[in-house]
Amino acid sequence: MHGVDILEDAGFTVLEAETADEAITLLQGQEDVHLLFSDIDMPGSMNGLELAQLVRDRWPKVRLLLTSGHHHIEEEALPEHGRFVRKPWTRERLIATIQATLDSGA
Repeated sequence: MHGVDILEDAGFTVLEAETADEAITLLQGQEDVHLLFSDIDMPGSMNGLELAQLVRDRWPKVRLLLTSGHHHIEEEALPEHGRFVRKPWTRERLIATIQATLDSGA
């Protein structure tokens, strides 16, 4: 929730999903999603890393940014062009990382 508030305050339009299955449903109904920002730990049928891989396969133009306060994910373990930002993050760091992810095409 904290991340949602930060992103909305920064002017981003945010679609929220509590589970990977909800995120997939949202993506199926939207053509203008530019970024998936997900925690590694999430309830449902898959974790955030598995969700990111599925999104990379089905929607390759969607940028991927994963986060966690419990795990550290090496770049090699992420889907192609995925990024990882470790919690806790500051508002400035999160926004800068998202903007860099969107700008780089990664």
